[in-house]
Amino acid sequence: MHYYRYSNPEISCWYKYLLFSYNIIFWLAGVAFLAAGLWAWSEKGVLSDLTKVTRLHGFDPVVLVLVVGGVMFVLGFAGCIGALRENICLLKFFCGAIVLIFMLELAAAVLAFLFQDWVRDRFKEFFENNIKSYRDDIDLQNLIDSLQKINHCCGAQGPDDWNLNIYFNCSSESKSREKCGVPFSCCVPDPAQKVVNTQCGYDIRAKKKTEWENLIFTKGCIPALEAWLPRNIYIVAGAFIAISLLQIFGIFLARSLISDIEIVKAGHRF
Repeated sequence: MHYYRYSNPEISCWYKYLLFSYNIIFWLAGVAFLAAGLWAWSEKGVLSDLTKVTRLHGFDPVVLVLVVGGVMFVLGFAGCIGALRENICLLKFFCGAIVLIFMLELAAAVLAFLFQDWVRDRFKEFFENNIKSYRDDIDLQNLIDSLQKINHCCGAQGPDDWNLNIYFNCSSESKSREKCGVPFSCCVPDPAQKVVNTQCGYDIRAKKKTEWENLIFTKGCIPALEAWLPRNIYIVAGAFIAISLLQIFGIFLARSLISDIEIVKAGHRF
């Protein structure tokens, strides 16, 4: 039996189609994020009046969805076309962008660990700004409600933070029915109630603080998050490692394919 060795180098089909499959999933996820974000904006009427984006002083979750979707769409598209067409420029762009994102994530994690007080202050400021804009955007409202219900918390440091919102403010000038209250997501749930009572937080803060304990969550969301993190450190670390490994795998595939293409091009010159 004779064995033949080809003198010309070849591009690995494994690297090529694994990278394509990796990026097609990435690209489809980006399309899904963009579609969800644009649908949410159309429901809020933003697409017909883009000035609404600048009117919201708080955080609009849809913007984050659109940014993440846009980045995933561009990188997935570059990776797919770069792998199929064996285009070194697109592959280097994809690889460089993934490396940059990975380094930013790593830097953010290290800085958050080293400057915990600064991060806590920025998060407190961020949360308080969004409390002020709670009624301005339905997505922001749902995000804050979900955060308070899941973590059994109320406000940034406590229920009195809701005094920052014009609707929940205890000021004598306020004409709101929600005056001196808190959102329903701050209320301690009653197992006997099958329907959510959205008015359960009305006038709560007008009562004595000793009565709050049985009616609403008295812990702020920042202390609740600080207490949650040590208990779930392995879940957080596992998620970070899983995301990092996926990124490293994509970088490895892109670099391997680039190396194969460069070797083949170098071989054709001689």
